[in-house]
Amino acid sequence: MKNIGFLSFGHWSDSPGSQTRSAGDTLLQSIDLAVAAEELGADGAYFRVHHFARQLASPFPLLAAVGAKTNRIEIGTGVIDMRYENPMYMAEDAGAADLISEGRLQLGISRGSPEQVINGYQYFGYVPGDETTDADMAREHTDVFLKVIENAKFAQPNPSPMFPNPPGALGIEPQSPGLRDRIWWGAGSRATAEWTAQQGMNLMSSTLLTEDTGVPFHQLQAEQISLFREAWKTAGHVREPRVSVSRSIFALTDDRDRAYFGRGGDDADQVGVIDGGIARFGRSYADEPDRLIEQLREDEAIAAADTLLLTVPNQLGVEYNAHVIESILEHVAPALGWR
Repeated sequence: MKNIGFLSFGHWSDSPGSQTRSAGDTLLQSIDLAVAAEELGADGAYFRVHHFARQLASPFPLLAAVGAKTNRIEIGTGVIDMRYENPMYMAEDAGAADLISEGRLQLGISRGSPEQVINGYQYFGYVPGDETTDADMAREHTDVFLKVIENAKFAQPNPSPMFPNPPGALGIEPQSPGLRDRIWWGAGSRATAEWTAQQGMNLMSSTLLTEDTGVPFHQLQAEQISLFREAWKTAGHVREPRVSVSRSIFALTDDRDRAYFGRGGDDADQVGVIDGGIARFGRSYADEPDRLIEQLREDEAIAAADTLLLTVPNQLGVEYNAHVIESILEHVAPALGWR
């Protein structure tokens, strides 16, 4: 059995054929798609976060709105770039969004991917300290965030406050119990996956890996997942961790599918350069359901994960993306034992 959700990049443009021609279109259709996905029986609605781009950026208003409009589906991010975040303010936003959704927030965070501008986090007021990197800064912000959502008390109260204070030091409000167990780290390497386990965060395995050992992406990703789970056991955490992977998967069931994706998916991985290092990108899948099922049986990382996020082409509109999700749930998932 697997949790199956969608992951939207939230693009908008005024190009021909785009159903999301403005930021408003993208935000409102994101809410509508989450509602539709819940009605279809999907388990999660996840959204990418990118700054300085015509894509979804500030996630918490959207997450809160989705939480208010739905009843069961998990809502999350994949991922929030912690280089840009004030961890205190983020803890307030996350606590509020989680309370609105009654504990359904699954928050994916990370160092983030290469952005649209050079050192964009500097424009948000954040600069790495001496002899530290932007990745170090992201982890420092994360450490603060994780502590304060666990109700750390650190602020000295005013002796003459506007409202009465409880005794002792104060912490961030609102608190949402259980949120700490629903934080995920987007890991792009095997070493980062092991670090994620040591921190007690769930693993959101990236859509690319910033290393290449010569084996297919799905096998390298499966190795990453295995190392994560071993490190989790070694760390002695009590609860069972969760692991997600993302894939572009399209079942060709009607003429629209064949027009959009009938040439098939990318049958092989792609190898490129990210931040000056070799990176391996996983393949996508598009085929008739019976052939698609056989291809997916060979994906070792999907088999190892408990959560599968289907990346959706959000610019094709809510109705078509709901169809994409429904096709996987109806024609593919049962045959693979995911449902």
